[in-house]
Amino acid sequence: MDMSVDVGGLALKNPVLVASGTFGYGREFDKLFDIAALGAIMVKGVSTLPWAGNPGRRIAETPAGMLNAIGLQNPGLEHFIGVDLPWLREKGATVVVNVVGHTSAEYVAVASAVSAAGGVAAIEINVSCPNIEGGLDFGTDPAGLADLVAAVRRSTALPLFVKLSPNVTDILPLARAAVEEGADGLSLINTVLGLAIDVEARRPSLGHVTGGLSGPAVKPIALRFVYEVRSHLDVPIIGMGGIATARDALEFIYAGANAVAVGSALFRNPLAAVEVAEGLGSLMEKEGFACVAEASGAAQLGRDRFGPS
Repeated sequence: MDMSVDVGGLALKNPVLVASGTFGYGREFDKLFDIAALGAIMVKGVSTLPWAGNPGRRIAETPAGMLNAIGLQNPGLEHFIGVDLPWLREKGATVVVNVVGHTSAEYVAVASAVSAAGGVAAIEINVSCPNIEGGLDFGTDPAGLADLVAAVRRSTALPLFVKLSPNVTDILPLARAAVEEGADGLSLINTVLGLAIDVEARRPSLGHVTGGLSGPAVKPIALRFVYEVRSHLDVPIIGMGGIATARDALEFIYAGANAVAVGSALFRNPLAAVEVAEGLGSLMEKEGFACVAEASGAAQLGRDRFGPS
């Protein structure tokens, strides 16, 4: 079947991406499979200058998931453009650059630079990291988010996605603000803020105290956000959160996603994204769909569950 999709101007050979922060820049996975076979690689967050990240311990396993408090560690914009991006271009990968920053000016600087560098298919701005000081500021304030998206939109002609947080009371004002200021699509969702305790040490397991929960445990939460946003807004969505199988991916597509991203499952099974892509085509064909677009939003019934738009 036809697995190609166009998500807000982002053309993909198949609808399965890998989520930012779970795939690095692809070098480790390139030893295992052809990374160009993926719909796209959403690379580790890129900032203007190198970030050291949080002190250890930075990962803790939890039932049906994991907590991470990496803190957006990355080597910075100059290294990405000079080292990682040329390598990704050479591999033929479709690249979505995840942009992070402390200020609007930093987001704009990175978005502008990677756009000019060439070889980038889209930009995803991360306004929802729970693991840095102030990391949720843009992602919890519709007015601040609107200003940020508008500024980044002016700096690039590439398809622009906004990665929103589940750690809010109502995601719709944020989704609307992003779309109204020029976002071509939304990434739903980032991790859920959580905590683990080391009983023997009698202290939080993570050095940062709290961390972002991901994995199968958050899948119902992520599905709910995808369904809710699609119920109210006609906007392209990349769904993510707990996807480990083709069936998981199809649930997100039925809920309203146009594409999906595999994340934490890669830590357990480095081939997870490839297996999801292969299995998704077979599963949708079995369900009688000729293309991904036919399946997107198939479960969008009873929209009054979330009230008037």
